Amino acid sequence: MTQNLTKTRPLVSAAMLAVLLITTSACNTVKGLGDDIKSVGEAGEEAIN
Repeated sequence: MTQNLTKTRPLVSAAMLAVLLITTSACNTVKGLGDDIKSVGEAGEEAIN
């Protein structure tokens, strides 16, 4: 039983790390998109005024 846990632990750790990295990069992308939309809105507002 412990031999199976020893074999699967690195795989589970690698999978968790991959999910963490993907999630983190997705958050940065969404934040960047939000910043871009905000700057377009501000530029449009300045052009109107």
